Amino acid sequence: MGAFLADIYPWTKSLHIVSVIAWMAGLFYLPRLYVYHVEVVGSGNATDDLFQTMERRLLKAIMNPSMISTWLFGLLLVMTPGLVDWTMIWPWTKGLSVILMTWFHMWLAVRRKEFIAGTNTLTGRRYRMMNEFPTILMLIIVFSVVMKF
Repeated sequence: MGAFLADIYPWTKSLHIVSVIAWMAGLFYLPRLYVYHVEVVGSGNATDDLFQTMERRLLKAIMNPSMISTWLFGLLLVMTPGLVDWTMIWPWTKGLSVILMTWFHMWLAVRRKEFIAGTNTLTGRRYRMMNEFPTILMLIIVFSVVMKF
């Protein structure tokens, strides 16, 4: 298995990067939609229905598949011989950050259910603040992988 993973490494790495880009785009955009949903749209009207459709499609058609493929190709990279030195700090900081990114993804999914139920209590300001969370994690991940500290 190790030789096979080494042979397909360029493909695995490329697909991992593409998956991460798609996932990050959604993680940046969905909280932004929530800001506008709270501050401009309100609930119980045609625009509310439109926003719920956009939010659902972004989460279900782009974010969920890209999160799954990010994990899949990331785990294949972890299993590729010679790529990860577990005695260093960087794989642990990256791993923890990816877990936190996944938590944030799930947090956004729960917020979407609150919009559907008409029970959202968070403000646009709160969604703006939470929108910084994936940026911080992205910086930790990129610096961990590139600098390999």
